[in-house]
Amino acid sequence: MQFPQIRMESQFAQISMTQTSAKLEISQPKAEIAMEQPKAEISIHTEPGKLTIDQTQAWEAMDLMNITRRNEKIAQKAIQDVLAGMERIARQGQELMQIENNGNPIVSQAIENGHRQPKSIGQNYTPLPFPVKINYEPARVQTGIIANQPKIDVVTHKPEYTYHPGTIEIQMKQYHQLQIDYVNLFSDSI
Repeated sequence: MQFPQIRMESQFAQISMTQTSAKLEISQPKAEIAMEQPKAEISIHTEPGKLTIDQTQAWEAMDLMNITRRNEKIAQKAIQDVLAGMERIARQGQELMQIENNGNPIVSQAIENGHRQPKSIGQNYTPLPFPVKINYEPARVQTGIIANQPKIDVVTHKPEYTYHPGTIEIQMKQYHQLQIDYVNLFSDSI
């Protein structure tokens, strides 16, 4: 025997949700930089070196001196010869004044005055050690440097923000449903 039955089928409601994410866009414009580097100022002052070479002694040693120097040397020699002659004459005069003392001054003076020393002909050159005098004053260099600082100008820009808000869409994907069936409600046996 079959009993009457009630069959119930239910279907739950379903919701669908579609979400769009929020977007945040940030852009940073580049800063504007202007740089200028002025050239450094450099001044250089040079006093040239000075080289002095004195060959006077070397030329005099070879008897090749200028006329002014030669005249000075001849004048000095003449003064020395005059003084030597005056000394000799004074000495001989003293000897003659004292002729009564032992000796024969007239004969000795005649020999001295009659036989002079022979003069040498030719050059008598004896090189001197370091006859050339060299003097050097080094060059002087004076430098002046003025460093100029760089000029830097910066213009900054603030960041730019763009915000797109997110969304949520809610829809019914499936509605609720209840289905009721009756089975064996009217049976043949009854």
